[in-house]
Amino acid sequence: MRNLLIFCYFLLFFIGLSCKETKKEDINITTDDIEVSDNLQAVTKKSKSILFFGDSLTAGLGLDIEDAFPAIIQRKIDSLGLSYQVINAGLSGETTAGGKNRIDWVLKQDVDIFVLELGANDGLRGVPLSETRNNLQAIIDFVRQKNPEVKIILTGMQIPPNLGVEYTTEFKKIFPELAAKNKLELIPFLLENVAGIPDLNQADGIHPTKEGHKILAKNTWEVLKDVI
Repeated sequence: MRNLLIFCYFLLFFIGLSCKETKKEDINITTDDIEVSDNLQAVTKKSKSILFFGDSLTAGLGLDIEDAFPAIIQRKIDSLGLSYQVINAGLSGETTAGGKNRIDWVLKQDVDIFVLELGANDGLRGVPLSETRNNLQAIIDFVRQKNPEVKIILTGMQIPPNLGVEYTTEFKKIFPELAAKNKLELIPFLLENVAGIPDLNQADGIHPTKEGHKILAKNTWEVLKDVI
């Protein structure tokens, strides 16, 4: 009788296992489950990170996020089998002052490469040049204080001559001068071969189209590839 009971227990145990395996196959996987799984896999697989900190150009205003140039960079990195995770911290309308105020919130963890793309909105609004320069320097200082080993890439920017030749010329100088002073890598002009070309910009004439962002990614990769 005792042997019969033991046999019954084992039989029930194996039936239970079989049921569990069948139920696992019948579980409906939701989109949320997939996103969480993808995020966990990304954290596991990507040992280093690249943070793009910028304005609407980085955010990809008017486009799907996967069409913005940081996402294109991620696909390029993945195609090469490199272990980097791209983080898009772009915020439409952001100025250097706004960036300085939110940098502490963004850098809650160390990043390996920091791409600083701010200043265009300052120029379009006529913000005093000294203020733009000081804000960018403050962001650079904060990032390095947070992680002295971080590699910083500064994206150069230019603006139309609406505010006069002197302002426009001095604005353009801010970026290479800061790059030289702080020993940063510099993308000379992020919008090279895009700015002023109607077919590569949206109706506002300022924000690149999907094709325009491919060129922004190319301009960025020319510098980034040597850093990573």
